[in-house]
Amino acid sequence: MRSLIRRSVVALAATALAAGALAGSASAAPAGPATATGGDPTLTDVYIWATDVNLRAQPTRDSGILATRSKYWLDAVCQKQGQTVTDPAVGTNNWWTAVQEFSGSDIAYVNNLYLRGGVKIAGVPDC
Repeated sequence: MRSLIRRSVVALAATALAAGALAGSASAAPAGPATATGGDPTLTDVYIWATDVNLRAQPTRDSGILATRSKYWLDAVCQKQGQTVTDPAVGTNNWWTAVQEFSGSDIAYVNNLYLRGGVKIAGVPDC
């Protein structure tokens, strides 16, 4: 009986965590307007909806971290396929977007899992 109760509690907890993660990622939105202002008008603005997302030198998890951002707008330069990233709470994706700060910066890559817009982001050209 204890074993059955323990399994039921674990199953309910796992379901609640999964539902919370999905709800959190689906409902995460910027505090400000629906789109950013202040970036390069020739580039598509993208939004990092998650927290503590690493901006990397190359489209791989093994490349150097150039910066870490949370709930943040950036200019998207282009996107390309790179190393596949799997996040149990979000999914799997091998598309990475080359981004830069609105004020200008070196190019960094963010996996599209953490950008609003889907697997491949509409309006961002391929690299």
